[in-house]
Amino acid sequence: MGEHTPVMEIGISTFLETTPHPLTGEKVSHAERLRRAVEEIVLAEQVGLDVYGIGEHHRADYAASAPELVLAAAAPLTKRIRLSSAVTVLSSNDPVRVYQAFSTVDGLSDGRAEIMAGRGSFIESFPLFGYDLNDYDDLFDEKLELLLKIREQEKVNWPGSKHRPAIVGKGVYPRAVQEPLPVWIASGGNPESAVRAGMLGLPIVFAIIGGMPERFAPLVELYKRAAAKAGHDPSKLQIASHSHGFVADTTQLAADTFFPYNQSQMNMIGRERGWPPMSRASYDASRDIRGALYVGDPEFVAEKIVNLRKQLGLTRFFLHLDVGSMPREEVMHAIELLGTKVAPIVRKEIARLEA
Repeated sequence: MGEHTPVMEIGISTFLETTPHPLTGEKVSHAERLRRAVEEIVLAEQVGLDVYGIGEHHRADYAASAPELVLAAAAPLTKRIRLSSAVTVLSSNDPVRVYQAFSTVDGLSDGRAEIMAGRGSFIESFPLFGYDLNDYDDLFDEKLELLLKIREQEKVNWPGSKHRPAIVGKGVYPRAVQEPLPVWIASGGNPESAVRAGMLGLPIVFAIIGGMPERFAPLVELYKRAAAKAGHDPSKLQIASHSHGFVADTTQLAADTFFPYNQSQMNMIGRERGWPPMSRASYDASRDIRGALYVGDPEFVAEKIVNLRKQLGLTRFFLHLDVGSMPREEVMHAIELLGTKVAPIVRKEIARLEA
């Protein structure tokens, strides 16, 4: 984070959903959703948010197969907001191309690009690009090592590996404006991911989409211990969360508006993964002050984010919008409330608590 970074960064993450409307069955086209994303990034900056992240997916119900291109489209239209993937599925990407794509966004935005690297909770990209799922972990380890080498050295020497031929003294261009180009590790709660990020001294993002967020506290401690053991200063580490939610003028309105979209999306994914169906009762339980859904009026959502800061020491919070093709005007209003209402409350309260 830069010299003028707030004590708590707040922003948006999205997969650019194009899922059917739960009541009418209507869908937004991929092209329309992509254009809306650029509008959302511009609005997010206008209302004072700090970061906008787009997650790479390769499915019919998401439009975000190339996050860096959407971020590049928004770069010249903005001046301050940070532009991130959320995530880049590094295991099925070429690290050279990943660096080149995001260093290009970094140049277009004058130093605001970030890579959030993950192994991918969705696995469609592996057969699409010819990778074996049996190599899931090895692919990520090797490609992360190469990506970090590329960002550190203009001329790359890579001895080669099981999954990647050698690179002998070749330059990778363009170079990023930021030195080094930020690389975050994304984790769904895997202890090995936390240890890896800590040992490398890299910032970490936890996807907290179910249960109680406080259960991630041991992972944060594991992350910090691994960092300290490797010689990194734990107090300088950045920790973020990616969490589902929705902000409206009243908590009841937010809850009622968001439920059908969230239920439809989560049950669709749940059928693929063997999760139990989401009911209104389980949804309302997750909206509780200790739950993982950040759904409510600005004051309530801010209170939950402050609690997360207390529990996990977060430096950044991503609110995932929108889960399941919500109407554009509702999404834009939620972004506006997050920037103009929620973020100021959170920062003021954290400053008071930590003074």
